[in-house]
Amino acid sequence: MESMLNKLKSTVTKVTADVTSAVMGNPVTREFDVGRHIASGGNGLAWKIFNGTKKSTKQEVAVFVFDKKLIDKYQKFEKDQIIDSLKRGVQQLTRLRHPRLLTVQHPLEESRDCLAFCTEPVCASLANVLGGWDNLPSPLPSDIKEFKLYDVETKYGLLQVSEGLSFLHSSVKMVHGNITPENIILNKSGAWKIMGFDFCIQSTNPSEQEPKFPCKEWDPNLPSLCLPNPEYLAPEYILSVSCETASDMYSLGAVMYAVFNKGKPIFDVNKQDIYKSFSRQLDQLSRLNSSTLQNIPEEVREHVKLLLNVAPAVRPDADQMTKIPFFDDVGAMTLQYFDSLFQRDNLQKSQFFKGLPKVLPKLPKRVIIQRILPCLTSEFVNPDMVPFVLPNVLLIAEECTKEEYIRLILPDLGPVFKQQEPIQILLIFLQKMDLLLTKTPPDEIKNSVLPMVYRALEAPSIQIQELCLNIIPTFANLIDYPSMKNSLIPRIKNACLQTSSLAVRVNSLVCLGKILEYLDKWFVLDDILPFLQQIPSKEPAVLMGILGIYKCTFTHKKLGITKEQLAGKVLPHLIPLSIENNLNLNQFNSFICVIKDMLNRLEAEHKTKLEQLHVMQEQQKSLDIANQMSVSEEARASSTSNQIDKVFNTSGTDLLTCGSDSKENEMSGKQKKASLTLEEKQKLAKEQEQAQKLKSQQPLKPQATAVTPPVKQTKDLTDTLIDNMSSLTSHGINKAKVASSNSFSSVPSMSVGMGFSSPVDNTKRNITNGLNTNMGFQTAGFSMGAGPTTQNFFSGPCATGTTRMNIVPTADMPNYSPLNAASAIAPLTQQNRAPDMSALDNLFGPQKPKVSMKQLAQQKSSQWVNQFVPPQGSPSASSSVLGPQMNMIAQSGFGIQGNPFFAPQNFAQPANTMTNSSSASNDLKDLFG
Repeated sequence: MESMLNKLKSTVTKVTADVTSAVMGNPVTREFDVGRHIASGGNGLAWKIFNGTKKSTKQEVAVFVFDKKLIDKYQKFEKDQIIDSLKRGVQQLTRLRHPRLLTVQHPLEESRDCLAFCTEPVCASLANVLGGWDNLPSPLPSDIKEFKLYDVETKYGLLQVSEGLSFLHSSVKMVHGNITPENIILNKSGAWKIMGFDFCIQSTNPSEQEPKFPCKEWDPNLPSLCLPNPEYLAPEYILSVSCETASDMYSLGAVMYAVFNKGKPIFDVNKQDIYKSFSRQLDQLSRLNSSTLQNIPEEVREHVKLLLNVAPAVRPDADQMTKIPFFDDVGAMTLQYFDSLFQRDNLQKSQFFKGLPKVLPKLPKRVIIQRILPCLTSEFVNPDMVPFVLPNVLLIAEECTKEEYIRLILPDLGPVFKQQEPIQILLIFLQKMDLLLTKTPPDEIKNSVLPMVYRALEAPSIQIQELCLNIIPTFANLIDYPSMKNSLIPRIKNACLQTSSLAVRVNSLVCLGKILEYLDKWFVLDDILPFLQQIPSKEPAVLMGILGIYKCTFTHKKLGITKEQLAGKVLPHLIPLSIENNLNLNQFNSFICVIKDMLNRLEAEHKTKLEQLHVMQEQQKSLDIANQMSVSEEARASSTSNQIDKVFNTSGTDLLTCGSDSKENEMSGKQKKASLTLEEKQKLAKEQEQAQKLKSQQPLKPQATAVTPPVKQTKDLTDTLIDNMSSLTSHGINKAKVASSNSFSSVPSMSVGMGFSSPVDNTKRNITNGLNTNMGFQTAGFSMGAGPTTQNFFSGPCATGTTRMNIVPTADMPNYSPLNAASAIAPLTQQNRAPDMSALDNLFGPQKPKVSMKQLAQQKSSQWVNQFVPPQGSPSASSSVLGPQMNMIAQSGFGIQGNPFFAPQNFAQPANTMTNSSSASNDLKDLFG
C-alpha cells in the first residue's frame, strides 16, 4: 500500500512539474488553470494538449502548449523559423471561425519557455487515436489507448473535414497545405476539427477571379517543423512546385486511406531523397489497383482512388465529396443535422425530434452521449421544445448507468421537474416514473420527483389525474413507505372524495386496491377501510371498487381483517351495500360470496377461540382440585407428624393424658376440615365429656427416668422379660384349643386380636414373632376380641381414626383369678370403673413387690417406648418385640387406648396356657426383686 502511495505521489509530482515547467510564466496562466496532460497535436505532434478551466467562468477549455526545449538542438535562426511557423498557424486559426475549424478561446501567448493558446475542450488528435503517441504523457492515458472509432464517427468525421475544406476553398480562397491526422482534432463531443494552418496559402487573385496559390519549393535543409508532412502531400508540390485546392483533396484521400488502415499512410517517403521518392510514388499512383485499397469500404473506394489521382483536375472537389452516397448514412446525417440545429425553426426541430427515437438505437452509446445528448439538453431552455426533447433524453437515460445518469443527465433534468407548462411534460415524466425512481438518488426523489406526482394528483385536468392514478401502481414498490403513507395515500383519498368525475373516483379505488400489498396491515385497517365508508356515491362501479378493496384486504396473506373488524365494521357496511338497487345479478353474487366467506371465517375463528377457552377452563378446574387434594394431604401429613413429635417430646407424662390430648387435637382438626352433622356433634360432645372424666382421675406418676438413646448390644430388663415369657410357653398344661384368626374381618373374634388400618400398605401381611403370635393387616377395617367394635376396654371414648382395641385374657389361666369368656366380656359393660388389679395380686401371692404394678408398668413403658419404637413404616418389629409386654400391660389393667404411639399398629396375641405358675412366679420375683 505504501509503495502504491509513493508511486502515485511521484506521478502527481512529475505531472505537476511538467505542467509547471511548461506554462510557468506564460500569460495564459493568469486567466486559465492548467490541468492534466491529455493529448498531443499539430505538425509533428509538437503541441501538448492539457485540460484547463477559465478562472472567471469555470468554463472548460483545452490548453495547447509548445515547449521550446524541443528545439534546443537547432540553431538560433532555425529556432526562429520554427517559432514563426507555429505562430503563423495559430494566428491564422484564430482569425478563422467555422464549425469545422478548431475554435480558439484565447489567442497565442508567448513566454521565455513556451507558446500557449486555449481552444474549445478537445479529446485527442486523430493521429493519437490512430496510434501516433508522440509527445504524450507517461503512462499513456487509457481513454486514448482504448479509443476505437465507430463507422458512424469515421463517416461523419471525414464529412466534417470535407465541409471544412469546402469552406476554406470556396469561402476563404485558401489552401490548407498540410491536411494530416496530426492537424485533425477530435473535440470533447467527438467532432473532427481542422487546425495546423502553418503552411496555408492564401489566393493572390481578387475574389471574383479564379484563385491562384503561390507555392514554395521544397527545402530539405529546413527543420522538419518548418515543412509539411510529405507523406500526405500531393505530388505536384514537389515535382512541379505548384498547388491548388485539389492538392488538399489529395491530402484528404491520403487521410481516408490512413483512417481505414490503422494510421498507416499510403506511401513511405524518404525525406533525404524526396524527389526520387515522389517520382516512384507517381508511378505507383498511376497503377493504383484495388488490392491497395482493399481495406477501404467498397462504397467509397472509387472516390478515394479519384482523390489519389495524379492529375489534379480528376480529383473531386470538397463540395462534391460532401455529397457522395458514402456520407448518406442515417447516423452521419443525424449528427450533421444536430450540428446545424441552431439554424432550424421550432417546427423543423419538432419533426426531427419526433423521428429521433427510431435512430438512437442504431447509434453507439459514446456517440449518443458525446454528440447527441448535449444538443438535446441545450433545448431545455425552450419550453415549447421540451415535450419533444424529453422523451429522447429519457430514452438515452435508460441506456446509461446510474453514475452516468447522475453525472450527465440529472443536472439538466432538475429544472424540468419543476415546469408545470406545457402539461405534456408531466405526462412524459409519469410514463417514465419507474426509470426516475430507479436511477435518481433518494434525496432528489424526495425533493423533485415525488412532488411532481403530487402535483399530478392535484391537477385540475381529469386526464392527468386518471393517468397518474393508472401509473402509480406500476412504480409503487419504488416509493419509500413514509412518503407513500404520509403524502401519496392522503392525496389519492382526497382525489376520490372531492372529484366530480366517476372515472377518477373509480380509478382512485382501483389504485388503492393495487397498492394495498405495499402498505402495513394496521394502516389499512385503521385508515383505508374506514375511508371506504366515507365515499358518498353508490354507483355500481364505485361499489365494486369498494368490494374489491375489502376482498383484497380480506384474502391477502400479509394483511387480513380481524374478526372484531369483520363483525363491527366491515359486515355492517357491506351488507347494506349488497342490496343496492343499482347492482345487477353478477355484482350481487359477488357481494354475497365475499360476505359468506367473511361470515364463515368469523364463525370458525370465534368457535375455535371458545373451544380453546373451554379446554383451558377445564384444565384450570383440574389443577385447582389437584392443588386442594395436595394441600389436604400435606395438612394431614403435617398433623400426623405433629402428633408423633408431641409423643416423643413429652416422654415421662401420663400416656392417658397424652392420648386424650392428641384425641382432642385430632377431633378439633377434623372439625376444622369439615362441618359435622348434628348426630356427629352429639357423639363428639359425649366423647369430650368422657375425656374430661378421664382427665379428672388421678394420673399415674412415673418415676423420673432419663431417656437415653438406644445403644447396640445393651441388655435390659426387657430382654429378661422376653426370655422368661418365652420359657413359659414351653410348659403348657391342659392346652386349650382356642380358635385364633389369621386375618382381621368384620366378624367379632374370641381370640385376643388387635387390628389397624394402614394408609400406606394395601397388602395383607402375616408376621410371626417370638410368641408365635399371628398378626394381620387390613386396610378397610378391623375387629377386636369378643366385644363389639364400638366399645372400649376402658369404656372410654376413642379418638377418631384411632384403632379400637379389646384385650381379653385367655380362659386357661388357672393360677390367675378365674377369668373366662363371660367374665372377660363383663368389664366391657361397665363404664368409668377403675382397672381391676386382682389378677396381678393373685400372680404374686403373698409377696408384694416393692412398687406397685402400675408404677412399674409406667416406668417400664417409658423405656419400651424409647427402645422399641420401630422406624416409621415397619410395624413387624414392634409387634414381635412388644407382644408380651402388651399382654402384661393388659393383664395389669393398664390401657393403651388413645395412645397415638400404639395407634398405627395392630397386635394379635394367641391364647397360650401357662402351666407352671410357681415357675412363673419365681421368674417374676427374680425380675422385679
